[in-house]
Amino acid sequence: MALIAEPSRAINWLRRARLLLMAMQRGLRDAELGQILLCAVMGCFTGAVVDLLREGVTWLHVFDFGIPADHYLSEGVGVSQIRLLFVPLLGGLILGLAARAARAKRLNEIVDPIEANALHGGRMSLRESLWLTFTTVISNGAGASLGMEAGYSQLGAGLYSWLGRWFRLRRADLRVFVTAGAAAAIAAAFNAPLAGAFYGYELILGSYTTKALAPVMVASVSAALTQRAMSNMKALFEVTGGFSVPSGSYLLFALLGVGAAGVAVAAMQAVTWTERSLRASRLPDWLRPAIGGALLSALALYAPQVLGSGHGAVQFHFDTRWSFWALALLLALKLVASAISVGSGFRGGLFSSALFLGTLFGAVFAQAAAFVSPGMEAQYNVFMLAGMGAVAAAVIGAPLTMVFLVLEATGDFQVTVAVVIAVTVASTIVRILFGYSFATWRFHLRGLSIRGAHDVGWISDMTVGRLMRSDAKTVPENLGLRALRAAYPVGGAKRLYVVDGAGHYIGTIDTSDLHDVEIEDALDWAVAGDLAEAPDQFLLPSENIRSALARFDSLQVETLPVLLSRSQKTVAGYVTEAYALKRYSAELERMRSAELGQRDLFSIGPLPNSKAPSP
Repeated sequence: MALIAEPSRAINWLRRARLLLMAMQRGLRDAELGQILLCAVMGCFTGAVVDLLREGVTWLHVFDFGIPADHYLSEGVGVSQIRLLFVPLLGGLILGLAARAARAKRLNEIVDPIEANALHGGRMSLRESLWLTFTTVISNGAGASLGMEAGYSQLGAGLYSWLGRWFRLRRADLRVFVTAGAAAAIAAAFNAPLAGAFYGYELILGSYTTKALAPVMVASVSAALTQRAMSNMKALFEVTGGFSVPSGSYLLFALLGVGAAGVAVAAMQAVTWTERSLRASRLPDWLRPAIGGALLSALALYAPQVLGSGHGAVQFHFDTRWSFWALALLLALKLVASAISVGSGFRGGLFSSALFLGTLFGAVFAQAAAFVSPGMEAQYNVFMLAGMGAVAAAVIGAPLTMVFLVLEATGDFQVTVAVVIAVTVASTIVRILFGYSFATWRFHLRGLSIRGAHDVGWISDMTVGRLMRSDAKTVPENLGLRALRAAYPVGGAKRLYVVDGAGHYIGTIDTSDLHDVEIEDALDWAVAGDLAEAPDQFLLPSENIRSALARFDSLQVETLPVLLSRSQKTVAGYVTEAYALKRYSAELERMRSAELGQRDLFSIGPLPNSKAPSP
């Protein structure tokens, strides 16, 4: 009897656990505080994972390139010349073969956090996110001139998205979860919770809302604190000594911003040129990363600092002064190395690389300014910080993120003002004249009209097929008008859709025209096909609501039939302009209310639990 009771008891416990989980799923969907706490817990986990990944990549650099354990690869210290010849090439070959195997298994196109929030309501594949993180580790371990931030943010956002979908969160809440995941990863990567949070707001969510404040900020702080507890990592860079920024220098920081915009656009265009050149060479896709690795080796033999993300090189150049021409040459080589890395198929992001490019550009600008006015030498580090923020902001498209990154590292508000000026000028120029950040530029090249993470995916989800009514009245083209009048008297259906013998749509009849006295003489001999009009005015079920509204506007009609396809012109239903506008407006209101966390934002009645005022 005891043996029988034990399995029964275990089954009961499993049932209770399942019921508890189901209750949690239902409860968390409407519990904002529960979502915030979950973001905090996941932030700790994300911070730990990011720290372990960073340690793993650091170990790969020591093992692959023979560098001292207390140095970064991008410092260029102690790099084995022999290993430098084959490690990038071998890493590129492994990456190319892995990508070929993934295509053979028909893995879907990887959706990054920005695209997920813009088009898919925050839905991301955890498997694909893990795969991208894995390939980013391979790329970074092989010395690609890119950072791990793309892998970190992809993994963080993918974990949060998976968890949010498990709890069946609403679309707006799931987008906030994805934002929190990416923010937590960046906060842990740079030990900068404010920069991580605003990375999420600016780049992943596309806006700042009060509802997103707590989940994203809590996730960032939790991740950064966890990472500090595990490895006691310091900020990305340390700049010692006081800073003095005379008021007259601010114009120079604006000028630096202009140059930084040029560097940013050059970096993005160089990536595109590299991709197109390798594609035009007709080399197999799987071989291109290996070719890119060989080119990287050639550059690194002359300047080892082009390898890696640039974390160590940033600190190196704050501690060391190079000549103007050496810095300018390294700036050009790093830009080329980053373009080759991305263009040839290595995985990673330009976040850290853009910071290093900006640091180099700031140093070049500072030396040029000091040549004209020797007194500018005292502001050398400030120019480097401003250049770092300006180039990175223009490339990444997150200006406030870069301002907070510098502020958290230096704690100096005079420097921050200088950085704000340079960042604002650079970001504005790139936005107006170029129109894209690196992420949105990549979307543009793929044919996706995404200019940010603002949620436009609901427009694609709201299709004509979901809006249409299916009770369309169809009549055969050979039906006489007198019989048609009798079947559809005044006050009945407003429009009739005429079909031929095969059931294909050939036009529309307005019933007011059918009952017009001017056609009395034709009732005995005319048929429905004679009265049918506008055979080319119709919608398809797959069209979205914006396309439908544009067609209503261009045709100046109130109702359009919906056909199954252009070739199979079977009438599936119809849509009215009034109903489409009503649904569009209602969805806009719902989305805005969800973003602000106020479900009754557009309600004109009394709020729940409120009393009407006394007369």
